[in-house]
Amino acid sequence: MTGRHDVAIVGAGPAGIFAALELARLRPDLGLVILEQGPDLDARACPIHKRSQNCAQCSPCSITTGWGGAGAFSDGKLTLTTEFGGSLVEYMPEDEVQRLVNHVDGIYLEFGAPKELHGQDSGALRDLARRAAGAELQLVPAVIRHLGTDRCMEILGELRRYLGSRAEIRTGARVERVEVGADGVAGVTLGDGSRLEARYVALMPGRAGAEWMAREAARLQLPLAANPVDIGVRVEVPADFLEPLTEVAYEAKLVYNTRAFDDQVRTFCMNPHGEVVVENYGGLLTVNGHAYAGRKTDRSNFALLVSKTFTEPFHEPITYGQHVARLANMLGGGVLVQRLGDLRAGRRTTEKRLAKGMVRPTLKDATPGDLSLVLPYRHLVDILEMLTALDKVAPGVNSSHTLLYGVEVKFYSSRLSLSQVLETRIPRLFAAGDGAGVTRGLVQASASGVVVAREIARREGQPCPQ
Repeated sequence: MTGRHDVAIVGAGPAGIFAALELARLRPDLGLVILEQGPDLDARACPIHKRSQNCAQCSPCSITTGWGGAGAFSDGKLTLTTEFGGSLVEYMPEDEVQRLVNHVDGIYLEFGAPKELHGQDSGALRDLARRAAGAELQLVPAVIRHLGTDRCMEILGELRRYLGSRAEIRTGARVERVEVGADGVAGVTLGDGSRLEARYVALMPGRAGAEWMAREAARLQLPLAANPVDIGVRVEVPADFLEPLTEVAYEAKLVYNTRAFDDQVRTFCMNPHGEVVVENYGGLLTVNGHAYAGRKTDRSNFALLVSKTFTEPFHEPITYGQHVARLANMLGGGVLVQRLGDLRAGRRTTEKRLAKGMVRPTLKDATPGDLSLVLPYRHLVDILEMLTALDKVAPGVNSSHTLLYGVEVKFYSSRLSLSQVLETRIPRLFAAGDGAGVTRGLVQASASGVVVAREIARREGQPCPQ
C-alpha cells in the first residue's frame, strides 16, 4: 500500500478542488489526498499558448488534464443559475441547488473572481429575447461572472496554495482502478501498480476521464444512463458581428428546434474577442474556445451543438462522439476548418480559398477541409438551419466568410446512477462533476464536489450548512 487516507479524491478539476476545499474547512482532521493524472498547475504548458500554434499531442494533454482540470484554460465563465451546466436539480430541490450555486460563487469571489456580473435583467435583454423569439430562437437568461482564461489560472493558483497545506496533492498520479472490499469501497490502484487505501473515494475525473469512468462503472457493475451526446462545430466571426448578443448578455444562451428534424441546437461557450483552441483527449483532437481578461482579438467564437439522445439498443454515446471526431482527425491530421460559403457550395475549403476569406482563423493549426465528409447529414442540416436563424439577431453570422471548425464534442455522455448525495450503490464510493455525467460546467461541477464533501463530513459527525 502507498498509504492510508480517510478520503481519496480522483481528479483535481473544479469538482475535486471544491470537494477538498469544503472537507478541509468542515473536517480539517481528516486525511485527504487528491490524485490527478495530469501535471501540477505551474507545469501545465501548451505549445499553442506559447504562440507556436502547433498541437504537440502531449500525453496527457495539458489543456484537459492537470490541476484545475479542463476548466483551467477555459473561458472561465461562472453561470450562476440552476438551469445550465448540469443536472443537480434531478438529485435535490432547485432551491437547494441555487444555495449551492451561491455558495460556490462566494468562494470564487473569495479567491479572486471579479465582482462584475453580465446578463442581469434589463430592457436590452428583454428586447433581445423578443427579437430572438421572432427568429424562433429561445433566449434563456443566465447571470454570468466572467473570469477569463488568464484570471482563471490565477484563482486556481490561489486555491492550490490554500489546499497545499491542508491536503496531500499528487499530480502525475493516474488511477487505474477502484478497489472494493466486503463492506464497500477500499481504495484505488494507481497506474504504477501501487495501491492506496481510503475509507471514502470520490470519483471526479472531469471530461478527460469520462471514458475511464464508463469503463470502471462497467467493471464494477454500476448502472449507467446515456446522456445526450453533443456534437457540433465552433463558429468564428468578426467580433462586431456578435456584439448585438455579447454586449447585452456576454454569453447569449440560445436554443433552436430545427424544422427539418425537430432536433435541439444550442449555442455554447461564447468567447467575445477570443480565440479558437485545440483540446487533446488521449490523442483525439477536438476544438474549443477561450477568451482572456487581459488580451483581446478582433474575432469572437462560439459553439453550435446538436443534442441527440440515443435509444436502445445503442448505449455508447461517448464512442459515437469519438468516432465523429476521429473522422476529422483522419482527414486533416487534427481539427478541420471550413468557410461557411464553401460548405454551402459543397466544396472543400483549400488554403487558397481560406486566404481569400475576410475572416482569418485564430487557430493556425487547423487544416482547411470539408466538414460534410465528417459530420452526419442530420447534424449539418441542423447547424446550417441554426446559422440562418442566428443571422436574424446577429447579422453577418451567416456570411459565406464565417469559419466553422470541427468537430466540437462534449464527453459527458454516460451518467452513473447516484443517490441524492451522489453516492453509487457501492458504500462510500461517490461520483461527481462532468466525468460522472452529473454536470457540464464550472459552477455545477464545483457545487457537486461540495455535495459530496458535506455528506462525508456529516457521516463523520460534522453538521453541514443548509
